[in-house]
Amino acid sequence: MRTLVIETATQACSIALFDETELVTGHHEVLGRGHAERLIPLIAELPDKGYADRILVSLGPGSFTGVRIGLAAARALGFAWRAQVQGYPTLALVNAVARHRYPEKPCCVAMHGGHGEVFFQTFDSAGLPKEEVQSLAPALAAEQAEVAIIAGTAAEEVQFTRGHGIAAPIYPDARLALTIRPELISSELSPVYGRAPDAKLPQSGAS
Repeated sequence: MRTLVIETATQACSIALFDETELVTGHHEVLGRGHAERLIPLIAELPDKGYADRILVSLGPGSFTGVRIGLAAARALGFAWRAQVQGYPTLALVNAVARHRYPEKPCCVAMHGGHGEVFFQTFDSAGLPKEEVQSLAPALAAEQAEVAIIAGTAAEEVQFTRGHGIAAPIYPDARLALTIRPELISSELSPVYGRAPDAKLPQSGAS
């Protein structure tokens, strides 16, 4: 079985194609913007144009636009290929990259979010989350970071505020997606936003 992984929830645009558990090929680059224009050409450059029996896609939290781009592509390809489409939490992939560098070590993941806050979550040495993802001010994230390793795009800021430990400033990388704990993979494709949306509907009856 072939698996295509799509990761567009952050400034990185990352894809990977696996045959069973073996990586066939992958691509990872930090774009900042332009995921919509870059993603499909990258997939088209893969062997057999990326055709797969299963598609894994990042659910967030991260960029609202990036998450939606990845999900739209995964759903469209899944429909065209009659492939199974599943999702994974973005921070779980960041943790998987950290575990590749620091095997079997617990890790706090801190990724830049909106309004100066960071998406924060702690993972145990087995790669499972210890709590739900939170959107926190960096200082509060530093207070809650109880393990030595902090990984993610906001790792250096949180580690500096805390004053000790190891900072691993990394992005999620699709090439390590199959090392995410299987119980974190879901067939429910609802985006994980990590915080309330900026725009709010007016309350009924408001004058």
